Amino acid sequence: MIYLDSAATSMQKPRAVSEEMLTAMRTMASPGRGGHRPAQLAEEKVFECRVELASMFNVPEPENVVFTMNATHGLNIALSSLVSPGDRVVVSGWEHNAVTRPLVMLGAQIDAVRTPLFDTAAALEGFRQRIPGAQCVVCTHVSNVFGFVLPVYGIAKICQEYSVPFVLDASQSAGALDVDMQKLGAAFVAMPGHKGLLGPQGTGVLLCNSTTTPIIAGGTGSASRSQSMPHFLPDRLEAGTHNVPGIAGLLAGVRYLRQRGIAGIEARERGLIRALAQSLRAMPGLEVYLAQDESAQAGVLSIRHERIGSEELGAALGAVGVCVRAGLHCAPYAHESAGTIDTGTVRLSVSPFNTPREMSRIPELMSRALALASA
Repeated sequence: MIYLDSAATSMQKPRAVSEEMLTAMRTMASPGRGGHRPAQLAEEKVFECRVELASMFNVPEPENVVFTMNATHGLNIALSSLVSPGDRVVVSGWEHNAVTRPLVMLGAQIDAVRTPLFDTAAALEGFRQRIPGAQCVVCTHVSNVFGFVLPVYGIAKICQEYSVPFVLDASQSAGALDVDMQKLGAAFVAMPGHKGLLGPQGTGVLLCNSTTTPIIAGGTGSASRSQSMPHFLPDRLEAGTHNVPGIAGLLAGVRYLRQRGIAGIEARERGLIRALAQSLRAMPGLEVYLAQDESAQAGVLSIRHERIGSEELGAALGAVGVCVRAGLHCAPYAHESAGTIDTGTVRLSVSPFNTPREMSRIPELMSRALALASA
């Protein structure tokens, strides 16, 4: 099996991730819920993870690192904290439903900047025109469909010029590209733990630099006499029992990444995608979405066939042992922007564990899948 669906979740992880999770299950209780050793061990592990994440993403205080269930949970907190009904919120034309559906639920006026695929200059100019007068700006760092790297640092700078809060969806970039909270000046940065950070599912992170509004209320192990959520982070946004085994696994994943180096991972994943794209381009009937400028695309590649439906091709690839994702990828805005809304695409996405040898096998397996889908 060749796993090329890491944009959905990183199935291949460092061994330490599962080992740390098992240790936590055997030795740790709930942080802040007791003075006994198992509770203290949990509290120490959770704090260690906050510190590591704060260092990785240049967050001044570890208390501003909030644990969530996933990136969607974090984005809902961020948007609920900043957006009121009727507010004009500027987004890119490449957003995931994790951004657009909460905005619809909040009654926002969504102002989408639709620009050509892989055209960073046009994206930056589009935001420059739309940001003045907006109440909020939300942008994905990397399109989950096409791997398009948006010029988020330039967009964030324009937001600062007009004093408009900026929210970054780092779902496809955290652990694979440089994400610097202070350099961005972002109000919030949301990310999953289970994708590029190589942690387990059920973990996420929200980096906070703004006033927050809880969307879940409950016990925090602090300020227990009050019937309102605490006003201080991270407790204000972390109601209920923590996912301590998940956080322990996430810490192991983050430490692995920092030891390998994000810059090296970024270069490796881009190299794998470009080599794969060039080989697939030679196959008749395949349309391959590859950026001319390699800096405009991360480790995600979309393709489609002129006759075979994307879902059929995705299923056929699965049958020959290649794990991909086909369809609209929960991102209709991206497909509308690229002109693929009626067909969807087949998405191939890599991780630090994929190899050049695996990429070299894909054309042969693609040929088999095409024959199978055409039969």
